[in-house]
Amino acid sequence: MPYEFSWDPSLLGYLHTGHLSDRRPPPESFYRTRAYMAATGNQQDSKGGAIAALLVGSGEYTTGFVRGGHASKSDKNKGVVGLVFFDLRHRGLIGDRVLIAGTNGKKFPKVREHFKSAIGDFYDMSVKCETFPKDDVGRDTKAYLAAMDTLKKGDIVTVFTPDDTHFEIVMEAIKRGLHVMCTKPMVKTLEQHRKIVAAAKKAGVLVAIEVHKRYDFIYEDARQRIRNLGDFGHFVSYMSQPKFQLETFRAWAGKSSDISYYLNSHHIDFHVWAMQGRAKPISVLGVAATGVAKKMGIPAEDTITLTVQWLNLKSKNIGTAVYTASWVAGQADVHSQQRFFYMGHKGEVKIDQAHRGYTTAGDEKGSFA
Repeated sequence: MPYEFSWDPSLLGYLHTGHLSDRRPPPESFYRTRAYMAATGNQQDSKGGAIAALLVGSGEYTTGFVRGGHASKSDKNKGVVGLVFFDLRHRGLIGDRVLIAGTNGKKFPKVREHFKSAIGDFYDMSVKCETFPKDDVGRDTKAYLAAMDTLKKGDIVTVFTPDDTHFEIVMEAIKRGLHVMCTKPMVKTLEQHRKIVAAAKKAGVLVAIEVHKRYDFIYEDARQRIRNLGDFGHFVSYMSQPKFQLETFRAWAGKSSDISYYLNSHHIDFHVWAMQGRAKPISVLGVAATGVAKKMGIPAEDTITLTVQWLNLKSKNIGTAVYTASWVAGQADVHSQQRFFYMGHKGEVKIDQAHRGYTTAGDEKGSFA
């Protein structure tokens, strides 16, 4: 019997948002937002107000700091989101205010020390930031609300928190007229996704999912080639992280979310993007392997595989896809193994992103490795 777990197959077609997904021009109102000014090198709005950025979530991806009160042993030991916004400020692309909201204020003194040694001293860059809750507060799950209340309409919020918290945080930001970038998956149900899209349109703000493979130049190139390979035939992807990473995720793994939402979402999103307007998923079967995580006392699947049938819209031909994600891999030469193989009716594309490998084959000349 296959191992059963919950999955909403409708999300396969909703892992991206509206006009941002196919690179169509954004709405005219976008060009009056601070997000646009930040992107074009102007850190002030028409009234001279500086752009502030609130980073919700104070874990590994934002700060590089993990459970146990030390820097991560992964490839994110400097953090990612905090580093990016300190750099944006350093280059004059946002204003002076960078805020970080977590749930445990008592860890922030060590976080600030970590920022200073890992980023400030290393890059000769300011790591000044406002933190919420205060340093003497042991736990406040709503600290982000106090931080949001200090922002102005048009400021920026990033959300890198456990998956089951995204919806409430994103909706609170939208309600205040703040632009949002949320880590994948935005939410885990189609109903919540639609509510976010409707609220963002009503408020006139930008809401985007941080699916960064869309901005990797190899994946961008592959997408264009895939769209010239005729009907879709087969897609297989694999993405993993070493099992020691489960200790970092212990607080939410198997509770707030699972490894499929965490890692499969990358290649599902890429595939959906590549197939946009060409094919759609029509059935989903999920199976999982267990044992390693449970032995560690974590109520999560080790590896999840989704097998999906796709329908080519014009020809009605059927394609198949197999997406696999795991967080019990051994320690390899890379932190995260990540690769995919695509077969169209007129050729193939294969990418091993971790090792920057990229090959194609086709019925016509022009293949390369």
